[in-house]
Amino acid sequence: MTRERPTTIAEYIHAAPKAGQTLLHQLYAILKSVAPDAQEAIKWGTPFFVEPRFLFAFSAHKAHLSFAPMAVGLDPFRKELEQHKTTKNFLQVPYSQPLPEALIRKIAERRVSDVRKRTDDGFW
Repeated sequence: MTRERPTTIAEYIHAAPKAGQTLLHQLYAILKSVAPDAQEAIKWGTPFFVEPRFLFAFSAHKAHLSFAPMAVGLDPFRKELEQHKTTKNFLQVPYSQPLPEALIRKIAERRVSDVRKRTDDGFW
C-alpha cells in the first residue's frame, strides 16, 4: 500500500517525525504570522510560501528541520547565524534544541520586505 503524499502544510507536519512536530508547528505559526496573505503550497514535497514570488520554505528531516529563505534571505544574518548550523540556503534546527524564534521571525520579515520591494527581478 502506498502512503499518500501530504497536500497541505497541516498534513505535512502531521506526517513529519513526532519529535519535530512541535517545532514545525511553531515555525509554521511564525511564517504564517509574517506572511498571512502568502499562498501556501506543497511543491516537490516541501511546504512553500509564495507572494507572488518564493518567500521561504521549510522541511522536516529525521532529526532536524530546515528553514529555507534562500541564500539571499540568510546572507544579511550570517553573523547572527554563526551559532547555528547553516548551509548556503538553509538554517537547520535539531529537534532537540529550541527554535530560534526571534531570529527566524527577523529573517522572514526581511525576506518578505525584500521580495515585496522587488518588481522585475526574475526568479526569487
